[in-house]
Amino acid sequence: MIPKKIIRGILVSLLAMPSLAQQNIPVPDNLVTEGIPALPVTLVSDVKSYTESRGASLVEWHPLKKEMLIGTRFGNSNQIHHVAFPGGDRKQLTFFDEPVGSATFDPVAGSYFLFLKDIGGNEFSQIYRYDFSNKKITLLTNGKRSQNGGIRWSEKGDRIAYGSTQRNGKDRDIFVMNPLDSASKKLVAQNTGGGWGVVDWSVDDSKLLISEGISVNESRLYMLDLATGNKTRLLPEKDERSSFSGIALTEDGKGLYLITNKDNEFNRLAYYELANKKINYITNIPWDVEDAELSKDGKQLAFITNENGVSKLYILSTANNQYSAIANLPTGVMGGVSWSGDSKSVGITYVTYNSSSDVYEYNTDTKALTRWTESELGGMDISTLQEPKLITWKTFDGKNISGFLYKASSKFTGKRPVVINIHGGPEGQSLPVFQGRSNYFLNELGVSIIYPNVRGSTGYGKTFVDLDNGVKREESVKDIGALIDWIAQQPDLDKDRIMITGGSYGGYMTLAVAYLYSDKIRCSLDVVGISNFNTFMKNTEAYRRDLRRVEYGDERDPKMAEFFEKIAPLNHTDKIKKPLFIVQGGNDPRVPYTESIQMKDKIKQNGGTVWFLMAKDEGHGFRKKNNADFQFYATIAFVKQFLLN
Repeated sequence: MIPKKIIRGILVSLLAMPSLAQQNIPVPDNLVTEGIPALPVTLVSDVKSYTESRGASLVEWHPLKKEMLIGTRFGNSNQIHHVAFPGGDRKQLTFFDEPVGSATFDPVAGSYFLFLKDIGGNEFSQIYRYDFSNKKITLLTNGKRSQNGGIRWSEKGDRIAYGSTQRNGKDRDIFVMNPLDSASKKLVAQNTGGGWGVVDWSVDDSKLLISEGISVNESRLYMLDLATGNKTRLLPEKDERSSFSGIALTEDGKGLYLITNKDNEFNRLAYYELANKKINYITNIPWDVEDAELSKDGKQLAFITNENGVSKLYILSTANNQYSAIANLPTGVMGGVSWSGDSKSVGITYVTYNSSSDVYEYNTDTKALTRWTESELGGMDISTLQEPKLITWKTFDGKNISGFLYKASSKFTGKRPVVINIHGGPEGQSLPVFQGRSNYFLNELGVSIIYPNVRGSTGYGKTFVDLDNGVKREESVKDIGALIDWIAQQPDLDKDRIMITGGSYGGYMTLAVAYLYSDKIRCSLDVVGISNFNTFMKNTEAYRRDLRRVEYGDERDPKMAEFFEKIAPLNHTDKIKKPLFIVQGGNDPRVPYTESIQMKDKIKQNGGTVWFLMAKDEGHGFRKKNNADFQFYATIAFVKQFLLN
């Protein structure tokens, strides 16, 4: 029998414990928070059906068997899995705390694969080898503060070529290595700039087709002789502002397939004859060709177009360069193409507005579309989701700007609050994809979401991409001002309840809107945003700096530096009158954490309302589920307090 004294002690302890409704979500040691109120633990169960969904993406086909590697998450981060047949078990192969999303089989036997992994989101990716025979993982690169990737296999399959910044952290050189012997690593091209990469090997493995990226609208192709180290420029022959993205060299060695915007607003598929230096344009579709891959036997080429945000798949015969669109595919967005080893099937990653990303196979012989994965949605109710609507509005200079409107669930009546979510890049594009956990705002809070594609976005021609360059930077912000005015004219949207959010460059846009249109919004949420282009240029990683100068302007020019100070949100914090939530990764190599810290401190000095969240183990956005969950909980609290109330 238990003594009454002990029973009384237990009862007292139980009574002293807070009820579930009184408990709060603990803040893990890896997170830094300021200004965020205690978040009730009940929030976790309230939104759980929106935090447990997952997606899958095709990584690569096995070279000999109809099997594949995919990327998906069953724990806290995306890892590499093996799938043996459509609908088969997703067998996890890598088990890291850090996400792993890129991998490639050895093309001879598929007895091992190579993959990339960084630490804490710092983007200093290293190359590793996974051996199926013993499940051993071996580090192949130096493991230090260098970025390695862009792996391309030799035709013989015994070597890889890849880009690396290991020499000085700034310039991306080309190396060749036997992955079974990391000591065989050899520098074959010393380059200047961070935009270099490997496209393909020649048939006899004596040369490499390599590329130099300068900006979204300018890139070059070279042939690198491995014996001499000499680089010969192929395209353009002389400097010009056009892009040339290589796909592959042909089996006969006479030419190469590429994507280019030369002499056109949009990226077209083309063929380049090496002997007479002639470009033959293949497609004349008034939209961008986004991705393409040559089949293993060289007889077919699959390519994807982006037609106002919707993907279309085409198959081309290399015998006559005739192509046709694949009919009866679901309306959605494709994330690249990959040919199977038998050259009969194209693997694609597909996502729609009401389905998370999954892997499909299109067989060019049978014309059948087969689903390989079916990712769980975690109990999310998608029955009330509405197809996003393509919207357009006139901006300050009369141009038409477009975007996608996701309407709140029809169970809500009256004018709905609006979140304007601005993409990063700035050379990016918002697409009509699955909203994941953001469906909570549509379904449960009755908030509509608009994804604008302001000037500077890709997908609408190279002239449109250039409209925000340099001193025209704030003209893209004015496009958002025009969108706010458009919202005021809509009978089902509430102009008095608008929140602005965005990540990276979209974070800069968020901060700029926060001070330029403070009187027209309720609040804003900045994720890894730029607060001053001068300090950003100084602190971003060296291998990115020249590439960013082409887009934003050169801070070394006193006039441009003066312009950057003029438009810096950091210098206009006194005009930010509405609550601001700042989210940052502590290891971000693109937009360093100092951009967010200085913004947060200045807002606080001015007596403004600012919430701050930083994950010490993340980089350019949160990729680990536990961190993304906490950000989601805090965002819901922020939306409820400042947008809805």
